[in-house]
Amino acid sequence: MATAYYEFYRGSSIGMALTDSLDELITSGAITPQLAMKVLQQFDKSLADNMVKLVKTKTGHLHTYRLCDDVWTFIVQNPVFKMESNEMVSARRIKIVACKNGDAIEAGKK
Repeated sequence: MATAYYEFYRGSSIGMALTDSLDELITSGAITPQLAMKVLQQFDKSLADNMVKLVKTKTGHLHTYRLCDDVWTFIVQNPVFKMESNEMVSARRIKIVACKNGDAIEAGKK
């Protein structure tokens, strides 16, 4: 079964820029809406896969967490991420949204 990817990263600045660019290409007739959807689906997959591969260590203070409709939301203050390249990336606060992946949903049905 093909894994379904969530569209969370489309709301990021890079995701919004990609969406705007694809809209312009569709409007100008350079690409079809179907091709734009394939590009967005690949974007979702690539970002999700690379976040898992490239972020090696995470630290921070868990400020808030909640579970609603099988979706976990975590607010982490002062997170520090150590990337695969040993680069350290920090922020004042981040929001993490975690959902079951398609494999987990299918396994639960068996």
